[in-house]
Amino acid sequence: REAESFKEQGNAYYAKKDYNEAYNYYTKAIDTCPNNASYYGNRAATLMMLGRFREALEDAQQSVRLDDSFVRGHLREGKCHLSLGNAMAASRCFQRVLELDHKNTQAQQELKNASTVLEYEKIAEVDFEKRDFRKVVFCMDRALEFAPACHRFKILKAECLALLGRYPEAQSVASDILRMDSTNADALYVRGLCLYYEDCIEKAVQFFVQALRMAPDHEKACLACRNAKALKAKKEDGNKAFKEGNYKLAYELYTEALGIDPNNIKTNAKLYCNRGTVNSKLRKLEEAIDDCTNAVKLDDTYIKAYLRRAQCYMDTEQYEDAVRDYEKVYQTEKTKEHKQLLKNAQVELKKSKRKDYYKILGIDKNASEDEIKKAYRKRALMHHPDRHSGASAEVQKEEEKKFKEVGEAFTILSDPKKKARYDSGQDLEEDGLNMGDFDANNIFKAFFGGPSGFSFEASGPGNFFFQFG
Repeated sequence: REAESFKEQGNAYYAKKDYNEAYNYYTKAIDTCPNNASYYGNRAATLMMLGRFREALEDAQQSVRLDDSFVRGHLREGKCHLSLGNAMAASRCFQRVLELDHKNTQAQQELKNASTVLEYEKIAEVDFEKRDFRKVVFCMDRALEFAPACHRFKILKAECLALLGRYPEAQSVASDILRMDSTNADALYVRGLCLYYEDCIEKAVQFFVQALRMAPDHEKACLACRNAKALKAKKEDGNKAFKEGNYKLAYELYTEALGIDPNNIKTNAKLYCNRGTVNSKLRKLEEAIDDCTNAVKLDDTYIKAYLRRAQCYMDTEQYEDAVRDYEKVYQTEKTKEHKQLLKNAQVELKKSKRKDYYKILGIDKNASEDEIKKAYRKRALMHHPDRHSGASAEVQKEEEKKFKEVGEAFTILSDPKKKARYDSGQDLEEDGLNMGDFDANNIFKAFFGGPSGFSFEASGPGNFFFQFG
């Protein structure tokens, strides 16, 4: 009678949704009469409402041990198994209910739910092997609707989120589990995996080691720990070789590091950029560009890789590509330095689209006034139309064009003011110089002096001299 009184009070609190008090009174009933199946069944129902499914499972199992025909006990045991992710055991419980009551609609529905969870588990297993991690996350989300207390499903979801680069979400799931169970090796592994993929390798190793303390045979934690230590060592050795100026060794070490774990995107992005820097030091600029491109493919927010690639583009006179990279950098980080780099690239791009007067005269940008004159004399004589009067019309036209360009080049480079404006990339038209208006012959006459008429005459095989008339 006393136990029944406790049970009735427990029922009253349960009806009011005061599950903690209901739990206390059901416990008093069990303590008073420990062989009553319904008391364990009621306390199991209360524990389920409190989300304490493992304890609820024990009570439900005790209730059916005391009374194997207790339908509610089997139902609750099945619900606990299902909530904890053990769909096979849940199915057995629901089938037992249907043996006792073949019309039980709740058992029929729960049996379908258990089958659904089993199906999602199978699909997720196949998709994980295919590395279709998004599909695995989808399957686990659906399974967790029926199994909200299953740590295994949550861990698999968190691991896939980490492999998808969704680290904050993965960390959140793993942390929730660790709050309930600080010794959960799988959750410790996932926490370490997130740190590892975020290039916090030292901290990651600490979590992997902790996971291995809890579960020495944890294969994934063991592999990740080994990879993390190897990556850290290779990268540090590569950095050391680079600082010492041993670029060949640094290149080899960074290359070896890149082969350790293709899944570690952030670390590999840094390694590609580091190797790109090595290649630029070795003047292998196209290889450096390729490395930096691989870096930004892995991490499109990696400013350092864009800057390194842009400099290589500048060095190889690929100015349009350099401008594009500097624009990307400046949009991300609007600093004075980045603004100036972009401006410099834009100037070089503008200059590259004009005629290269230095190239036309065959001199470098530091040529003296005398060298500019000598170069003009040589090129003007070489391309003067009179010298090619006996050539085909096509050749005459091409030589006339070159002769005019030589005159343009001399006009600009022999004038300090115009040369300065040209070198700085400014528009020469602002000086009132229209390169289409001048006469190359007048420049030639002015340079060589003498009357207006002159002609080229042969003075032996391949030799020419010009004579003013």
